[in-house]
Amino acid sequence: MHRHTAIRFETLFEEEVYKGLTDFPKHLSSKYFYDEKGDKLFQDIMAMPEYYLTDAEFSIFENHTEEITTLFRKQGGHFNLIELGAGDGKKTKILLNHLSQNGADFTYQPIDISQNVLNGLKASLAKELPDVPIQTKQGTYFEALNELNGSNTSRKVILFLGSNIGNLLHDQAIEFLKQVRALMQEEDLLFLGVDQKKNPQTILDAYNDKTGITAAFNKNILSRINAELGGDFDVDQFLHWEVYDPESGTAKSYLVSKKEQTVTIGKLDFQAEFGPWETIHTEISQKYDDRIIMWLAEKSGLQVETEFTDSKKLYKNYVLRKAY
Repeated sequence: MHRHTAIRFETLFEEEVYKGLTDFPKHLSSKYFYDEKGDKLFQDIMAMPEYYLTDAEFSIFENHTEEITTLFRKQGGHFNLIELGAGDGKKTKILLNHLSQNGADFTYQPIDISQNVLNGLKASLAKELPDVPIQTKQGTYFEALNELNGSNTSRKVILFLGSNIGNLLHDQAIEFLKQVRALMQEEDLLFLGVDQKKNPQTILDAYNDKTGITAAFNKNILSRINAELGGDFDVDQFLHWEVYDPESGTAKSYLVSKKEQTVTIGKLDFQAEFGPWETIHTEISQKYDDRIIMWLAEKSGLQVETEFTDSKKLYKNYVLRKAY
């Protein structure tokens, strides 16, 4: 019997790795895929022909720039454009450029858990769009949102793109949206990127490319445990496996142990035992339709004001505000 209280953890990473590898079934959080190497692998994933999500959202921004930015500016006056999980900002730059060129009074406030990503974004914006005022904030979404809320009274437009909401099960998504709503004023908007249900094969291909980039991205969490927590995972002895359930709209990623093996994690002073073909669940990627989004919004105290989609209807951006 493992007693989670017996170990003193220095970081949330240590605590969650220990809990995840002592639970049954085993699990690790996809948020730990991202470090310098993980960030680079995710850039590679977004560039893959099979990974349609980035291109679809990019095309929405390109084809509806005017309508989207008009919505953001509708009230006039200064507003903060807050992006949760900003990444490299490639898509957002389309909107930033248009807002800047049209004299919008705004501040761009990207939030990310990775300081490395924020540094890269700030440097690229200084070069490409020097007129855009930017304030980066490192941390989890709600820590950073709380801080921003406390220090500013400007109207907010909150961007949550890339179907990041899909990393949450429905009950978690409702909880997340309720927390966002609690930080929203009447005139604030939530601009939500959401992947749509579609041909199941298209979805499987996006999360299990033949070149193995997605597999390397998932396995990066094991590499991080090795590097940061003194682990001795043999990464090659784990198989990346993807499944998709078209009924629930849930894609799931697993790392599967190819054999019986024992992994030692030095910093945590414990050993994880794996049976042959035992799994570590690493990620979910939820797919949606209008009905599900309306239900999530209603449960969260939000309402859908409008939506945008790409020409192939693979993906949607919904605009939500507080319901009263």
